Amino acid sequence: MSAPDQERLEKNIRRTAGIHALKAIRGIVDEDLREEAVRKKWLAALLRYGWLVLLLAVLLTAYFLGAI
Repeated sequence: MSAPDQERLEKNIRRTAGIHALKAIRGIVDEDLREEAVRKKWLAALLRYGWLVLLLAVLLTAYFLGAI
């Protein structure tokens, strides 16, 4: 194999390996973004409805202790 053919082959191999690595990194980033979105959704729900659950827990505790 001549030198220019060898260089072209090596360049194509490096480019293909780079593309594969970028796709793998993109998959990792997408998964992280999905997990972050789920966390954000749960936190929003907790902030939205958490005070109701806390109020219910306080009322039940007061009821069972005989304060109500």
